[in-house]
Amino acid sequence: MGIVTFVTSDGFIFSSAPNFRDIGGHRTASGRTVRSGLLFRSDALHSVADEELVAYNGLGIRQIVDFRTPHERGRLPDVTPEGAEYAAVAVQGVKTAGANFADLLADPEQARAVFGNGGAERFMFAVYEELVTDAVALKGYRELIERAAEGPTALVFHCSAGKDRTGWGAALILRLLGVEHEHVLADYLASNERQAATEIWMRRLAAGSGLDWADLVPMARVRAEYLDTALARVDEVYGSFDGYVAEGLGISGRTVERLRERLLN
Repeated sequence: MGIVTFVTSDGFIFSSAPNFRDIGGHRTASGRTVRSGLLFRSDALHSVADEELVAYNGLGIRQIVDFRTPHERGRLPDVTPEGAEYAAVAVQGVKTAGANFADLLADPEQARAVFGNGGAERFMFAVYEELVTDAVALKGYRELIERAAEGPTALVFHCSAGKDRTGWGAALILRLLGVEHEHVLADYLASNERQAATEIWMRRLAAGSGLDWADLVPMARVRAEYLDTALARVDEVYGSFDGYVAEGLGISGRTVERLRERLLN
């Protein structure tokens, strides 16, 4: 299977990172619009074709926030645009579920025990709960929001597939901006059409795990139920989304105000 080429909202074609996209353009409940060209989400940025470098550098990216683990970053380091600041920002502790799935898949016995018989879906629910409550995740997503509100733009944040760690980060920012849930969910689910690159390496992992590809598909896609799990965990632990932002993430009202001033028309 080859890499599928996608086009961002501003016309930029990025064949090596099919989940690269602008989160601008969404309407808020109050009728405002999220500005385009300031905040991008992506899958891994380790490979940029020579013919795409000029366009990539021309996007005006001044910050990259990389959610990947040290192992992921070391294996496939980012291509950083000219003049951009690169920040490795952890959102998973070394012992959390999502941080070690590749190691588990490398051992067929462990892979069958963890991911077989519906285990992959249960694994994904655990990942999303931890993204809401784990101390490392809380610190990492706070840093993302603060960088988006106060740091130089444009900013791109990403993980490996750009769907889970990045998906929760995008959902968090869009909700803070006042985008209604149906549109947040649509942005989240759009990753399913942009997983060509991810599916290649996920199928390779599946081949070494002794599991059928069908057993691992829940890990290669996003589902509304995953996002619902995170939001339910927010309400369970913090009482509300506002409680999660203020108490869990420790985000000040001023930072939220600055984020809206910067990103909303």
